[in-house]
Amino acid sequence: MKIIDAHHHIWRRADLPWLLGPTQPRIFGPYDGIKRDYSIGEFVEDAVPCGVTKSVYVQANWAPNWFLDEVRFVTRASEASGWPHAIAAYCNMLQEDARADLEALAAFPLVRAVRHQMHYHHNPQYRFAPGPEVVGSDTVVRNVGALADYGFAFELQVFTPQTPAALRLVDECADVTFILQHALMPEDRSEAGITRWREALQSFAARPNVVSKLSGFGTFIHRNDPVHIADIVTDALDIFGPSRCLFGSNFPIEKLWTQYAPLLSAVRDALAALPEEDQAAVLHNTAANVYRI
Repeated sequence: MKIIDAHHHIWRRADLPWLLGPTQPRIFGPYDGIKRDYSIGEFVEDAVPCGVTKSVYVQANWAPNWFLDEVRFVTRASEASGWPHAIAAYCNMLQEDARADLEALAAFPLVRAVRHQMHYHHNPQYRFAPGPEVVGSDTVVRNVGALADYGFAFELQVFTPQTPAALRLVDECADVTFILQHALMPEDRSEAGITRWREALQSFAARPNVVSKLSGFGTFIHRNDPVHIADIVTDALDIFGPSRCLFGSNFPIEKLWTQYAPLLSAVRDALAALPEEDQAAVLHNTAANVYRI
């Protein structure tokens, strides 16, 4: 079965002092294992033997003023190797008017989406946004709404408690497709936490312009756990349905604790009871439609 990896990163360490420097939150724990180049060639070596035929690069937190340099770097990698096939670029959605930056991004044919991480948590290690309600602010609504003019999707990254503010954004920007990052990042796996997360997922799934990305499973447990993955995947599929779910590896971040083959194997095992056409939707077709690849 053909697979699209809808979430990976490549980088040169020399280009990424912002990502690897001491100011960034350590949501994944120590980064020592990936403080080195991760080239598109290494990604292909990791992914292609597992059946991956296309991929989507998602921005990797270069310094914000380097957002076009990041896209140029990834575009050159694609021109040289044929990988990746689409880019989710960074654009500052908190500035007064993002249209000039969106115009600049639109000059790059591979750009299909934008990500500005909006997640906020009481634990500062899990926090990127300046506040929990920012995702639903007038400024963000105005800038994200402009994505529709360029055919760009928005990679929505929030935690469960931010759901009301995030839903305001989704509802106000009905012409934009929202890709819910890491299945709403279910970091609280207590019984009450899982209940709140499921209820929030149901609220997002009630909006037809939202799909869920099944990725980042090791983010909060720092390991590849097939049971943990199966629990999240099963719930997300029950709520969104296979045609609105898509797989992403989150490599090389997950390389801190696993390799590509066992990670993908855990996801395939979680999908094994589904009809083949539903498995194909999660592993390939939904991503192909959302990112137009």
